[in-house]
Amino acid sequence: MKKLVILTGAGMSAESGIKTFRDSGGLWEQYRVEDVASIDAWHRNPDLVQRFYNERRRQLATAEPNEGHKGLAALEKNFDVHIITQNVDNLHERAGSTKVLHLHGLLTQARSSNNPYGITDIGYRDILPEEKAADGSPLRPNIVWFGEAVPAMEEAADIASYADIFAVIGTSLVVYPAAGLVHYVPESTRIFIIDPKPVRVYSGHKVVYINEGAGKGVAQLAGLLAEYV
Repeated sequence: MKKLVILTGAGMSAESGIKTFRDSGGLWEQYRVEDVASIDAWHRNPDLVQRFYNERRRQLATAEPNEGHKGLAALEKNFDVHIITQNVDNLHERAGSTKVLHLHGLLTQARSSNNPYGITDIGYRDILPEEKAADGSPLRPNIVWFGEAVPAMEEAADIASYADIFAVIGTSLVVYPAAGLVHYVPESTRIFIIDPKPVRVYSGHKVVYINEGAGKGVAQLAGLLAEYV
């Protein structure tokens, strides 16, 4: 089986009703990213940060995988599919994808404030005020915030470097370090971009653009990949 590596961003889950930060009506119109999605925000106002992610977790509990998520899971019949996602929801897993790497953490997990490996599954419940991790430090969302390193980047780069086919879905390729993954993809590997908005790829790869949202775009991608089976 050929190795199909897929990088997904916020646009992947938009059709499931998960709000993005950047789009009109998105989260940045309600919250400043500096106030809820940075390590400085956590130190400055942990109650606000907890409330924000508790809201996101409740929203996720009522969301369902969309046709795009389901379409990617179906590709595992013919390809060795590896999903690298910038999203913190669990919709890829719930759709049936079996190899999912979360670059920015996962909403359904919490961790110690002192130990990034002190992770626990919490499902969709709120993290309570003053709740502590096993080591006695404040329990925080297992989210990689602005101002923090991305621990999974080395693994993601390694996965990308062995891609026979590489696809990008629902991300503008402007947020680093994730956007830099295309530079690890072998030059002979074709890249497919699925997004209703223009996305520029600054590399020497042959790029195929599919100007659709996740649902329709993944369906078109599946058709184009028939030649690789």
